[in-house]
Amino acid sequence: MKKIVLLLLLSLCIMAAQAQQKANPRLIVRGDDMGSSQSSNLASMDTYKNGIETSIELMVVTPWFPEAARLLRENPGIDVGLHLTITSEWDNIKWRPLTNCPSLVDRNGYFLPMMWPNPNYKGLSIMESNWQLDEIEQEFRAQIELALKNVPHISHLSGHMGSSGFDKKVAEMTRRLAAEYNLADISTNPKTDYGIFGIGYDGPSKTFAEKEASFIQMLNKLEQGKTYVFVDHPALDNIEMQAVHHVGYENVAADRQGVTDLFKSDKVKTVIREKGINLISYNDAARALPRSTLEAENVDPEGFSNYLKAVKESGQDLHSVMIVRHGKVVAEQWFGDNAANKNHVMHSVSKTFTATAIGFCVAENRLKVTDSVISFFPTDLPETVSPYLAELKVRDLLTMSVGHDVDPTSKIRTQDGSWEKMFLSLPIEHKPGTKFVYNSLATYMLSAIVQKVTGEKVIDYLYPRLFRPLGIVGAEWNVSPSGINEGGWGLYIKTEDMAKMGQFMLQKGKWNGKQLLPETWFDEATTAHITQPPVWFPANGKTTDSDWVQGYGYQLWRCRHNAFRADGANGQFIIVLPEKDAVVVTTANITDMQAEINLIWKYLLPAMK
Repeated sequence: MKKIVLLLLLSLCIMAAQAQQKANPRLIVRGDDMGSSQSSNLASMDTYKNGIETSIELMVVTPWFPEAARLLRENPGIDVGLHLTITSEWDNIKWRPLTNCPSLVDRNGYFLPMMWPNPNYKGLSIMESNWQLDEIEQEFRAQIELALKNVPHISHLSGHMGSSGFDKKVAEMTRRLAAEYNLADISTNPKTDYGIFGIGYDGPSKTFAEKEASFIQMLNKLEQGKTYVFVDHPALDNIEMQAVHHVGYENVAADRQGVTDLFKSDKVKTVIREKGINLISYNDAARALPRSTLEAENVDPEGFSNYLKAVKESGQDLHSVMIVRHGKVVAEQWFGDNAANKNHVMHSVSKTFTATAIGFCVAENRLKVTDSVISFFPTDLPETVSPYLAELKVRDLLTMSVGHDVDPTSKIRTQDGSWEKMFLSLPIEHKPGTKFVYNSLATYMLSAIVQKVTGEKVIDYLYPRLFRPLGIVGAEWNVSPSGINEGGWGLYIKTEDMAKMGQFMLQKGKWNGKQLLPETWFDEATTAHITQPPVWFPANGKTTDSDWVQGYGYQLWRCRHNAFRADGANGQFIIVLPEKDAVVVTTANITDMQAEINLIWKYLLPAMK
């Protein structure tokens, strides 16, 4: 009896600790005005990489935008917002609109310096001008399109000096544009829309010492269970910034160097760690899957607990697990150095994303799955095109039934030169569509086809169609010597991004009420088109005990229990269970992947009532 009581108390302590962890304050640390100066660019990157900054706001009409865009493209893990701009505040440097908007500019064609009336700049504010809504909309639209063209992983919109919310009509227009471009609008009403509370220095903030003390004072007052955003402007105290000022704000360089030092302060980092404050991005707050509990979504908590215990006892190197039930995350856990905000290698889970890009191409009438592969590569063909090569269709690439005797991937992927040309030069020994051989180079060819018909890498093509609508940002994808995403491998995304993809497939292409990709594509993609076992399946293996002999669709494996999955080497899984209205996601370094799935079937499947 005593032992039972002790176990009960231990369980209650664990549950209380977990509840406390979930209730920790969440803080977005936002740095504004990247692109306005090189000093701002360098400080913004430094405070993200070496400090506490979690989101960066980018201005596109400013002189250092090209460098800012390059730096952000080189660091796609950064959460970026477009800082919509219709003012140019500084005296010694100005910027102009991208479009013709006479109601927003001074006599020299520069944006007016102020948003609100300022006695030092009489008559030179937006509020004193006869601003036109249609001009602001065309300018905002041009800024959005230029930003997304150069930095496709932008996740949200904000307004410089209140540009996007100074009037109700402007706020409504900004919200409409955000929805049109699949961006979160965090500028008009973040508290109501996303539960994000603005927070500032709790005390004086003229010097770095004052900033640090007042910031820590603010950290100490953050409440459990709330999400906050702190906004300031990192830059460097150098000769460039010393020339930047306007009347009433002359100490810009020293002030903004203080912000840079604050964001990198070891003392601040220590307080954040000791207080258990979770640093998050805007995308984490605004575009996350909804959360619930195991009990609320009718999943037995004991089943999840037993699953984790079995994983530990088996010695499996599980990196993360996430369960989505009825569209809500009900369980999530990371192990070791892995974390919610870190990308993880996908290996062949990449294939499902490449196939989805093909699906979008089909929906947009850019190609058909019955198109011949050689039609896309007229300059890469061998001197003699064999009959089987001529027969090869896009569908055969999707179903891994090219007709090769062995997978050519390991032979080709380490070589320089055109992988497309090498693939097309290989002999095809079997009629396409009749023999299953796992073939990652076939998926690479799908990636090459997408780039041929769209002019874009798969990752760039997917951003407006899939990634931004689902709130997937910061994806990275390696490229071949030809500059083509590797397709069959090389993608890096987060655990929750995988879960979003699984939910997207479960919902047959519908997201937030919009049908992004036709249902018919998922009906076809999840059907078993070929059912031959892979070469690694033992000759005496039982088909009823294996999840590799249930059939193969369009870069998706069929599973037992009428499920299907995206599958990557060493235990990366997106398992979709339509009959349970659930998705199970794992990242791992587990070589016995069947054993990994077996634990899911043994403990998690029966837990879903």
